[in-house]
Amino acid sequence: MCGITGIARFNQRPLAEERVRVMNRCIAHRGPDAEGLWSNDLCVLGHRRLSIIDTSAQGNQPFHFDQDRLVVVFNGEIYNYLELKNELAAGFSFQTQTDTEVIIAAYLKWGTDCVSHFFGMFAFALYDRDSNQLMIARDRLGVKPLYYAQTSDGLVFASEIRALLSTGLIEKKIGLNELCDYLRYQTVHAPGSIIEGVRMLMPGHFMLVSVDGFTIQRYWDATSHRAHISPGVSRSEVLQHIEDLLTSSVELRMRADVPFGAFLSGGIDSSIVVGLMSRISEHRAKTFSITFHEKEFDESPYSELIAQKFKTDHTPIRLRANDFLELIPDALNAMDHPSGDGANTYVVSKVTREAGVKMALSGLGGDEVFAGYDVFKRMMALEQKAWLNLTPKVLRKSAGALLRSIKPSVATDKLALALGSDRLDPEHLYPLTRQILFEDDIQRLTNSTSITENPMRILSSTVFNSDLPLLSKVSVMEMETYMQNTLLRDADQMSMAHALEIRVPFLDHRLVEYVLGVSDTFKYPHTPKELLTASVGDLIPREIIDRPKMGFTFPWALWMRNELNSFCESQLQALEAVQALNHAEVMTLWKRFMNNDKHITWSRIWPLVVLGHWVKEHDIH
Repeated sequence: MCGITGIARFNQRPLAEERVRVMNRCIAHRGPDAEGLWSNDLCVLGHRRLSIIDTSAQGNQPFHFDQDRLVVVFNGEIYNYLELKNELAAGFSFQTQTDTEVIIAAYLKWGTDCVSHFFGMFAFALYDRDSNQLMIARDRLGVKPLYYAQTSDGLVFASEIRALLSTGLIEKKIGLNELCDYLRYQTVHAPGSIIEGVRMLMPGHFMLVSVDGFTIQRYWDATSHRAHISPGVSRSEVLQHIEDLLTSSVELRMRADVPFGAFLSGGIDSSIVVGLMSRISEHRAKTFSITFHEKEFDESPYSELIAQKFKTDHTPIRLRANDFLELIPDALNAMDHPSGDGANTYVVSKVTREAGVKMALSGLGGDEVFAGYDVFKRMMALEQKAWLNLTPKVLRKSAGALLRSIKPSVATDKLALALGSDRLDPEHLYPLTRQILFEDDIQRLTNSTSITENPMRILSSTVFNSDLPLLSKVSVMEMETYMQNTLLRDADQMSMAHALEIRVPFLDHRLVEYVLGVSDTFKYPHTPKELLTASVGDLIPREIIDRPKMGFTFPWALWMRNELNSFCESQLQALEAVQALNHAEVMTLWKRFMNNDKHITWSRIWPLVVLGHWVKEHDIH
């Protein structure tokens, strides 16, 4: 895990080199072990290193081959690097034990198609002297970020937005499109970002940069690469294949030359990861969990049950809710891209790194791949109630208005909007499931009469009209929206704030491809993630499978009205710098929240607080 920076097709080489040095300093937290810079007449490449595999100086980057015939900077891990190394050894003389060198060898054999051979999480930039071309690539599921911007001084790219902003080449402006997306979903969906003009390279894509410009190509997407499983395959065969893929995924992600462990909440996903780690290795797995004095937040009985079952070297980090509260400003300071989520990842990453661990496995992705959220059940029920569309829209809309008046809440607001939709089906209603602020809210907040197109609706139209099974369609929507643009981005920025690498076994592309091809008859969640839990047999006890889902359900509303009151108000005041926002409406929302308006929950205000802090921190004007 590292950080990469660069400028291509620049005007002045010395100035470009200095700007890359500035970007390197800006992301020093991502790679405290080493830094480097290389340049020629097409590009300048920078790197900050967090050494995980082959920690010797041979692994420092930029990595050179054949007197700069090829040069690469790389963030992430190629988990199957040993298998690729054996495959490529006949035609390449390896000089190091790094996975970085495997990228070079793979590119020499397969060219840009090398990315199709990598199992891993990565963002890399590789310069090829023979073609005088730069290849910039990102992994299939978007675990590792890569931002870029086209400026008058060249194409600038980096692992973090703050590095791009440090160059002074990009106007620090939040546009209307970006703002509306953030207000809807507490994030900005790729390829956009919170800054107008700053883009993300999409997952499963690579960019080719030459003196003539750049092009972007897609090499993988979940829908077209899903497995096509024969109708005659039995459930037991499906379960066995899933177990084999899971085991292989965890085993590959345990490759490291530094101390590592796993996050253990005591939920199904993290418990399975820890169970498989213990099955694979004779060494005791190191596990970490946050526990709380307050019983309503505390999951320690479950994490301790798993730790005892698998005899892990367990470290419970006991906090009080107020301890978490005190870390919130630090978490917001660490945030590279604003997000309404993420503070919990900051806390667990902090204490894990302080325990001497540089890499940790996480259960992130289990809910998305194996239909663990309630939205899967809701979309299945909606599909089975197509008859609701026979009811005239005017009657449905009236029923929604009546519900809102009888029981005012955000939930009934959302239900009323659903009933007033043109169609009651997953394609039209899924985009509403994770929406924070609604279109009329956004119109008031932006003084805009024509709201920009909702990118989730565009994606929903494509995905729900594909030939995937219904639950797999919902999985793709979850993975390509909330997971990629909130969970994975938060995991990266909050863990790298502490120079900690997080690996996610449930997002092995082979596993994702296979599970997306499994029929709904096998996958339907009669119990939480039944397909997943059945695939690992009796690996984890029923107490874990049948337990209630908890998570970090802290008293945010209480905090925001009391301990965090002045902090929140100060951040909201900072939003005056965002010209596209109607600041008076922002403060009206805040007052309604403080007056216990049931239509304004804390989760509708907190993303605005986060945005205000981010605007102030990054001097957006």
